[in-house]
Amino acid sequence: MSIIFECKDLTKKYGAFTAVENLNLSIERGKIIGLLGPNGSGKTTLIKMSNGLLTPTKGEILIDGKKVGVETKSIVSYLPERTYLNDWMKVKEMVGFFDDFYEDFDAQCAYKMFERLNININDKLKTMSKGTKEKVQLILVMSRKAQLYFLDEPIGGVDPAARDYILNTIITNYNPEASVIISTHLISDVEQILDEVVMIKNGHLVMHKTVDEIREEEGKSVDELFREVFKC
Repeated sequence: MSIIFECKDLTKKYGAFTAVENLNLSIERGKIIGLLGPNGSGKTTLIKMSNGLLTPTKGEILIDGKKVGVETKSIVSYLPERTYLNDWMKVKEMVGFFDDFYEDFDAQCAYKMFERLNININDKLKTMSKGTKEKVQLILVMSRKAQLYFLDEPIGGVDPAARDYILNTIITNYNPEASVIISTHLISDVEQILDEVVMIKNGHLVMHKTVDEIREEEGKSVDELFREVFKC
C-alpha cells in the first residue's frame, strides 16, 4: 500500500518548550491507527500541524505526498478535541453547511446515522448534551469521503452504550483506501478496531507496531502495554 501520511524530522517548539521533536513516521493507506500517549505527549500538537492549524518549527508533514495546505485540506477530515460547531445552528443546517463546503460530503449518509442515533435534525446544538454534540460532530466528519481522517478523542464524552455504534460507524463508513488516525485515552474501547499503534511520549516516537505484533511479541493487549510503557 502507498503512504498517505508522513512526518520527516518534525519538530514543534513553544519558546523553550518542545512539544514534538524530530518525529519520523509513515502511515500507509487503508489503516486504522491508534495515536496513543499520556497527556502532554504531543498528540494534539501533531494533529493540529497535520491540519495546518500550527506551523512546524522544523521538518515537514506530507499528506498523499503533498505539503500541508489547501490541497491536503480537501482530502483530510478532522475531528478536533473540542466542539467547534455553532450552538445556534440546527443539525440539518450543519448538514447543509458541510454539504456546501466539502465536495466529498455525503448528506444522505449523515442523515441515516442521525436517525440511527435518534438525533432530531431540527434540534439546535445548544439544546443538546455534551455527548450528543460530540456524536453530531463525529457523524459530520465521518460522512466525508476523505482519504485521511484525524479523530482527536472521538468517544471521550460519549456514553458507553453508544461507543460500540460510534466505533462501528468509524470502521464501516470510510473509504477502505483511506486511513483513520484516532487519538484517545480509552484504549480498551478502541483496541478492537485498530490495525496499528503509534505511541509517543514527550514529543518522541516510542513505538509504531501493528496490533498483531504487540500481541505476539509482547504477549499483552495494547491497553496492557500502554499501562506498562507509560506507568507513573
